[in-house]
Amino acid sequence: MAKDVVSSEPTAKVSTYLQTAYMPVKEVSSKLESAGFEVLATFKSVKKGKTVIFTCPTLKKQAAKPNRAFVAVMRAFVDEEAQTLSITNPVYFAKAYMQDDYVYAPFKKVKSKLETAFKGLKGGEDSMEYDDLAGFHFTLGMPYYEDTEVLGKATNKELLAKLKNYKKGKGLVFELKIDSDTTLIGYKIGRGTQRFTKKIGRANAGLLPWMISIDSGKAQILKAEYYIALTYPQLGMVEFATIASVPGDVIKDLKKPFKK
Repeated sequence: MAKDVVSSEPTAKVSTYLQTAYMPVKEVSSKLESAGFEVLATFKSVKKGKTVIFTCPTLKKQAAKPNRAFVAVMRAFVDEEAQTLSITNPVYFAKAYMQDDYVYAPFKKVKSKLETAFKGLKGGEDSMEYDDLAGFHFTLGMPYYEDTEVLGKATNKELLAKLKNYKKGKGLVFELKIDSDTTLIGYKIGRGTQRFTKKIGRANAGLLPWMISIDSGKAQILKAEYYIALTYPQLGMVEFATIASVPGDVIKDLKKPFKK
């Protein structure tokens, strides 16, 4: 009976992030790799704060399903200023990103691997009701998961080439080939745009860099109104109003490579 309880799906709130004692980036990366994860990149997301982006075979297998590429990577945010370590909860983000394709077991397995690798890992204060994640949107009129923004259309090869050629590829943070027709890209948004985390809190700055899915001749992203609100679940209307220009700025920044 106890085993069934442990393996059953959550019935209440689920933490957005898993947290434990601070450790430097090299140690975080080492622990991830020892646990069987693949570290794709380390990105300076804020001053004195870095995001370690990682994946594993389980995540890539689930991401290979149509329109599910964004679940392929998780992130560990190492805040050198606040001396904290915050890792994305795979159960939380998979429930949101996988939609009707969601199955609890594989993502619980990924979460368990993280808990084994990082002793004392516990859920943080940011959370959302488990049953609300698949249908999440910030408020009336705001986008859902499926309301992605298309940045450009061409062959996958041409779209990838544009990202790699624009400003000599300086914006490219990572490239993850998921299957023969899908590649997930981590890409920098503009320096000015990136500063929005200063207004709404650096604790969740691990959401950067932005993800671009190259799939079936389209380059697309999760809309900022959705992605920011999902990663900052305690964000209120007043706080969101302070970054009202950011969703448009993100699209403007990320469309630039595809204009040529």
